[in-house]
Formats: sequence, C-alpha cells, structure tokens
Amino acid sequence: MGAGKSSVGRILARRLNWAFEDLDDRIELREGRTVAEIFRHSGEAGFRRAERAALRQVLQEVQDGTSRIIALGGGAFVQPANAARLKAAGVPIVFLDAPVEELWQRCQRQASEPDAERPLLQGRERFDELYRARLRSYLKASLRVETGGRSVEEVAEQIVQTLDLEEERP
Repeated sequence: MGAGKSSVGRILARRLNWAFEDLDDRIELREGRTVAEIFRHSGEAGFRRAERAALRQVLQEVQDGTSRIIALGGGAFVQPANAARLKAAGVPIVFLDAPVEELWQRCQRQASEPDAERPLLQGRERFDELYRARLRSYLKASLRVETGGRSVEEVAEQIVQTLDLEEERP
C-alpha cells in the first residue's frame, strides 16, 4: 500500500502507449461492489477469491496479445496461486518499494481523500506488520524499484530502462 502502483502504472502505460488497469477496478466491476464492501460482506477470503478470478481473466487477455500495465493490490502477489499464475504467464513483475515510514505517510494522505477506503489500513503497528509479512513474497518479483523520494516519472523511466521496454507510438 502506498508504493505508487497506480500512479506509476498510469504514467508507464501512457509512455508505452499500452492500456493501464488497476486490478481492484476489475474486481469491483466483476463483483458489482467496492473493494471495501467485498471485505465488509465477504471478508478477506471472499475478496481473495474475486481477486484470483479477476487476475486469471486479465492474464488471459495479456496472453491473447493485449499489452497492458496491471497494478495489483498489495496482497495479490503474496497469494501463492496468484504468484504461480503470474510466473507461468511470463510477465515481468515489478515491486515498487519505499521506506515503511514513507509508505505509511502516503497511505495516510490517501485515506484522508473523499471516498478513500483502505480495508487493511488499520493503524501504524498493523501496517508495519503487514509490510514485514509480505516483504519475502515481494522480493520474489522480477524487479525491485525504490520509489522513496522519487517522482512517478523517475520510477517509470527506471522501469522502462531496466526492462528495456520500447515506447510505442500511437
């Protein structure tokens, strides 16, 4: 949470002339409810089931030739079935990281925005625990990019350069 997945993803997609998709948006469309409502009424287990189904669907579209940047929720890659599916798809997985204090501050700013709901943002101690618990999985990504103190444009540039992505012209 707070690493810049959606912000960097949008900039990167625009730069490459690819589609951008936040997996949470697809989940909400498929389920007809917000992520917060899914958590409230179906629990985290219900949300994770919906997340797996949405990921399976979007990866099929990628395999069919649709170039896109997909922003996964913070817990998606931690789920073994999702990690295996992503690995099997052969897509690069980028872990956007920052110091925990900076991630916390970003989430606090985002949480104060109208209509912002972060079901797993439950206090600083829980936030730190969640980060530590997920870190081992995150470090299995193809690429780790530090976002702390950097602009989204700088982060996108590093991803383009490191993964040797070609910018497509419209």
